[in-house]
Amino acid sequence: MKKSLVVLIHIAFWILYFVMVSIALGLYYRSNHSVSNVINAFKSILLFAFIPSCISYFLYYFLLFPKYLQQKKIPLSIIHGIVISAGAAIFGYAILRYFIESGGVIDMDNGGKNGRSTAVTVIGAMTLIGIVSGAVALVIKGFITWFNEIKLKEALKEKAHEMEMALIKSQLDPHLLFNTINNIDALILKDAVAASDYLNKLSDIMRFMLYETKPDQILLSKEIEYIEKYIALQKIRTANKDYVHFAITGNVGSKYIAPMIFIPFIENAFKHTNNKKLENAISIDICVKAQKIEFSCKNKFDSKPLAQQPDSGLGNELIQKRLNLVYAGKHTLEVHKTSDLYSVDLTIING
Repeated sequence: MKKSLVVLIHIAFWILYFVMVSIALGLYYRSNHSVSNVINAFKSILLFAFIPSCISYFLYYFLLFPKYLQQKKIPLSIIHGIVISAGAAIFGYAILRYFIESGGVIDMDNGGKNGRSTAVTVIGAMTLIGIVSGAVALVIKGFITWFNEIKLKEALKEKAHEMEMALIKSQLDPHLLFNTINNIDALILKDAVAASDYLNKLSDIMRFMLYETKPDQILLSKEIEYIEKYIALQKIRTANKDYVHFAITGNVGSKYIAPMIFIPFIENAFKHTNNKKLENAISIDICVKAQKIEFSCKNKFDSKPLAQQPDSGLGNELIQKRLNLVYAGKHTLEVHKTSDLYSVDLTIING
């Protein structure tokens, strides 16, 4: 909480306190409005009410709360609170007696034989006033501390979210780079023009991954452009023109989406598709609607592959974690697996 706001809270309390004391003073002396009497009474109330209140208030606020109450030392908080208020009352009463004897205020002890008992009563009342003021200080300090802790937790949570997102993005597997370079290297001797075209696509992909994925949202059209280049590079490894089916329906327009939100599913589809001679071995569909974006990725696979595929790309758990961070409550993800088909259906609301 800003210091200026904290100061305003303290000022508001003391203004309210002063108004309440003034009202009590006015009600008590409503039958006698002589100027000298009211002035003397005001001095008495000032010493009687404000001195123990001020001392108790600020000692409770700056000492009692952080040292005892915040540490959950309740018994010590109560004991020290009473000691502080009683000490403030005795100090206030001593000043009050000084002014009484100097003729500055009305003698609240009346100078009678019951002066001692009256003094105890006055000190007890001043102690009670100090406890009440101190309790208000604890409430204010507790509220300010609670508010600051909430703001701190929110800041830490946001920072943790940013770090987690950065970590997840950094784990997006760039294994495509190594495979593609090898494929382009083999293609250079056969078709230098095609190799150059693929090299440009690879350059665009790397530029996209390094620079355009930093914002939280990018244009859907850029994401689709990345996917198209990614598919083109993956198709270098097969002569099957119908290996991949990729279709977009609806108006992409100016819709935004989290960068590389679909790529992990497509990466996994290519990774686990063993037979590159199958027609539509991988099927990718993006349907853009007014209030949502629907993504579907299906891939055929051999349930008994001859060789185990190396573990690369993002696992479903990490993908789901990122979706929960980016689109909490605004997405649905369905994964289905049969003996030879793996399908993912992702719907993003208000994409």
